[in-house]
Amino acid sequence: METATASAETSPANIVHRRSLRGAILVELKRARGSTAKDLASRLNVSLNAVRHHLKELETQALVDYERRHQGVGAPAFVYRLTPTGEALFPRRYEATLNELLDHVVEREGRAGAVSVLEARYATLTRRLQGELAGAPPTERIAAVARLLTEEGYMAEASATASSGILVEHNCAIQAVAERFPEICAAEARFLAAVLGAEVDRQEHILSGCSACEYRVRFTSPSPADEAAPSARGSAEETPGAPRSTEIV
Repeated sequence: METATASAETSPANIVHRRSLRGAILVELKRARGSTAKDLASRLNVSLNAVRHHLKELETQALVDYERRHQGVGAPAFVYRLTPTGEALFPRRYEATLNELLDHVVEREGRAGAVSVLEARYATLTRRLQGELAGAPPTERIAAVARLLTEEGYMAEASATASSGILVEHNCAIQAVAERFPEICAAEARFLAAVLGAEVDRQEHILSGCSACEYRVRFTSPSPADEAAPSARGSAEETPGAPRSTEIV
């Protein structure tokens, strides 16, 4: 019985979701691609030997691999990263189901129809969040958006001042969908601009091979209620210069 329990707890499907050092190492490698054992030990506040032990086990399970990097004089550093199998442990929420649904839409309405469906989801979410965040200061807005994205599987985190901020998504919960329909990435940026009342500039992009999607944010309005105001007045026109409302997944 003990052997079976141990096997289940250390299976690849369960490692990330358990509060264990091995799971924490995988999460850190997801957050910072290319980390040495010393880096990981420092960030996790554990011994170097403990990290090395778990990295060896994760390597045996084909969840991590490493490369040697020469850094001047001395022995080379071993830099660890997740393998494709390790990456697959992280949430891919609704990905398979969504791809199947989009296939049906493409058959009936073409690619443009599928893109429209994806963008409509963001439009709905934009309207909801603009109402919920009306009057909230910038730091609360970006924190609320990061929480929502994390709930959706994006491993998001944010930091901000009253005038600017950074939003990072360490995981793409629908990467296979985004690879087929990269328009959704532009739609996500428009969604962020609308709900944050900000100018949003993507600095890093998972689809371009980066370890995360990173957005630089410059707040331009005191509240997302500003973007919602035209519809509240019954106007059919967009406010000049306001970010376009769109989608999510």
